[in-house]
Amino acid sequence: MTPRRSPSRRSRRSPGVNGTLRLIGGEYRRRRLPVLDSPGLRPTPDRVRETLFNWLATLTPGARVLDLFAGTGALGLEALSRGASEACFVECDPQVARQLADNLATLGAEPCGRVVTSDAVAFLGREPSPHSLVFIDPPFHQGFAAACCAALEAGWLGEDAFIYLETEAMLEPEVPAHWQLHREVRAGDSHGRLYRRQVVANTAGGSPDSNAC
Repeated sequence: MTPRRSPSRRSRRSPGVNGTLRLIGGEYRRRRLPVLDSPGLRPTPDRVRETLFNWLATLTPGARVLDLFAGTGALGLEALSRGASEACFVECDPQVARQLADNLATLGAEPCGRVVTSDAVAFLGREPSPHSLVFIDPPFHQGFAAACCAALEAGWLGEDAFIYLETEAMLEPEVPAHWQLHREVRAGDSHGRLYRRQVVANTAGGSPDSNAC
């Protein structure tokens, strides 16, 4: 997961920097980046990220990554550190998105990383472009997971894409039937599932758009 968000999403108070995100592998290993003091926002625990990227070790290099509900961008940044060719970070909070853009600049990763300030569901209504690795970490208890999983099938996924979905522990997520559960991990009140998309005939899709994220 990237941030953990409370059901109320965010307060109206302006966030300030409070704490750091530590990248744990790859080119930016041990780099520390500032994290805003925004209610419900915190990086994915190191242990969970390490487990996830051990699973993805052979898949991350060269991957085209989409990080939805990006928050701190912990997962997308970790993917870039480990050799992903590009990453698109989608975050609806302008201040959180601005901090993420600043962190990309600090790493010198702007050529490969792009931040889009948008609601994730609205973003997925744009002209699609396929990605090989997608991270979905929506706010808990708001029903975004199923909507995003369905919307991704409109051309946002490559034929054999991997999708990591993190939800509240008690939720049994609704995902397309041809997404096969590959691995899963539990941590506190969350449950992370890594799916592999299996190619099926007549899957909805869209033509790649080099200007899309």
